[in-house]
Amino acid sequence: MAKGIAVIGDSESIKGFSAVGLDIFPCDDSEGAGQLLRRLADSESYAIIYLTEELYNCSQKERGRYEEKLTPAIIPIPGVKGNSQTGRKRLSGFVEKAVGSDIIFNN
Repeated sequence: MAKGIAVIGDSESIKGFSAVGLDIFPCDDSEGAGQLLRRLADSESYAIIYLTEELYNCSQKERGRYEEKLTPAIIPIPGVKGNSQTGRKRLSGFVEKAVGSDIIFNN
């Protein structure tokens, strides 16, 4: 069975993702986002779950349960309120952990 891709975030930020075939889950509050993330991740129906950066930052406890697992990959994306650089910081941390130095974003 193929796994899908889910997007969690405020309605305005995620509505366009349904046009390209992703499953969208509108959520405007941080508490609800954590519960929704957990429900989707535990369902094992999704290989990738995108969260707007705002909700990503608010759901650290729930995300922690899945950090060591291969799926689902939980990835922050910018919302309509702007880019907080969460995704870039996360990628930078992965690169530094893998090679010992941030060779991509090192200014």
